[in-house]
Amino acid sequence: MNGKKGSFEINIPSMSTKAKLPGAETGKKDGIGGFSCKAWIWSVWAFAKEDTNRVTFSFKVGLSVLLVSLLILFQAPYDIFGTNIIWSILTVAIMFEYTVGATFNRGFNRALGSLLAGILAIAVAQLALRSGRVAEPIIIGISIFLIGAITSFMKLWPSLVPYEYGFRVILFTYCLIIVSGYRMGNPIGTAMDRLYSIAIGGFVAVLVNVLVFPIWAGEQLHKEIVSSFNSVADSLEECVKKYLADDGLENPEFSKTVLDEFPDEPAYKKCRSTLNSSAKLESLANSAKWEPPHGRFRHFFYPWSEYVKVGAVLRYCAYEVMALHGVLHSEIQAPYNLRVTFQSEILDAATHAAELVRDLGKDIGNMKRSLKTSLLKKVHISTERLQRAMDLHSYLLISNIESTDNFSKPFPKLSQTLSTAPFDLSSQFPELDSNNLVKNSDPTNQTTPSDTIALGHPVESYHEMMRKQSRRQYSWPSREVDAFEEEGGVAVDFVPRMRALESTAALSLATFTSLLIEFVARLDHLVEAVDELSNMAKFKHESV
Repeated sequence: MNGKKGSFEINIPSMSTKAKLPGAETGKKDGIGGFSCKAWIWSVWAFAKEDTNRVTFSFKVGLSVLLVSLLILFQAPYDIFGTNIIWSILTVAIMFEYTVGATFNRGFNRALGSLLAGILAIAVAQLALRSGRVAEPIIIGISIFLIGAITSFMKLWPSLVPYEYGFRVILFTYCLIIVSGYRMGNPIGTAMDRLYSIAIGGFVAVLVNVLVFPIWAGEQLHKEIVSSFNSVADSLEECVKKYLADDGLENPEFSKTVLDEFPDEPAYKKCRSTLNSSAKLESLANSAKWEPPHGRFRHFFYPWSEYVKVGAVLRYCAYEVMALHGVLHSEIQAPYNLRVTFQSEILDAATHAAELVRDLGKDIGNMKRSLKTSLLKKVHISTERLQRAMDLHSYLLISNIESTDNFSKPFPKLSQTLSTAPFDLSSQFPELDSNNLVKNSDPTNQTTPSDTIALGHPVESYHEMMRKQSRRQYSWPSREVDAFEEEGGVAVDFVPRMRALESTAALSLATFTSLLIEFVARLDHLVEAVDELSNMAKFKHESV
């Protein structure tokens, strides 16, 4: 069938060829059912290499559990505490957190909740014992109901939300002590033994977390803020450079692009993660408040809440960067030659703004305070230069917009009209008459002058030119052009409609520049927030 037209050939490999295929035996060696042991090991290695503190935390938890388990493995401690020592292991497993501050916070809630639950259990148990065998289970049952209802209601109170874990500890510790004490007949002894075991577990957890490679929440918060500054600056530069260097020839259609998945823009993903870091920053700040002075943060009452405020202002700026990325990946794009016209002004404003953001993050990272007067002046001057350029050359953005009355005036020759650049059309359209346009579109009329090109060819050339300038307009506004090509002629309102669509595409550049200017305007708030943090945190003062 190879000689027949339209035929195709299917090559079926032989059995010997199948045996030599690369995937024939790897499936048996690497894994079963698509699971690859080697790939899993590499993913675990990459996850651990990304943050080595994860491995440190895991070994610390294992060490703590081992130390507490020795109280059961050795006979002497077991003879003293008995089976209640298992509460030490439970306390370590529940109380041990990733950072020192979170462990202190969890330990405080655990200790306070266990202490209150033990006191309540002893008091209710004594009251139930004196009430007789008949009333004793009734009193215990009513007390369990009341404790469960009250603690569940109190942990929903807005001001008590940070102590939600403490109320939960009160509930389950009270229930376990009062019920087991009732069955064993010695509620006071049971409560005391379990409180001792909880204290031992908490002491071991805190001791190991603080003394063995401590992971401070304050240091994590500090690094997270600095990283967010760099992410926003990098994303801004990445977006602007790609917008100015993009001619639209190698970009996929918008409908085929998966939302928020741009593998060639790594800084974009980091900036997007900055917008979702609000909960993480607040959690780290709440944990850092429980930590004692350490490392570079050596004075009491360090203003950790100011880091959260700086992060909020930074996200306020990052929203504009994400909006710039939205314009970059929008379906409506300004022609490439129009973007290049303002390339110098846009690039200068973005570069100086990114430099300012990066320097602010560097000052926080080094815990130094420096005046940004000269850099701020550069940012404002470059932004004003961009504004003046947009103002002086605004006719490039609105030159295609004319009133509908102009379309009734005579039009120029088609060879002159449709062969000009898109931004020169406004001066040519008043010379062309709509009646002549309809007349020339009639295929029976062949009285076109020799110096005038047929109607279909110039429109097709103009359409091809617009495709080269803005390749991403396949679905917008090319549907109008496609409809025109299918009909084989030009409607009376086709040219005004195309010119309006072109003007809308040109105005997308104004949207991009206005978002960039708004980003610069928001930098003033960011500088004020960083300055407030440096004052309250007592950063070292350095003049630039």
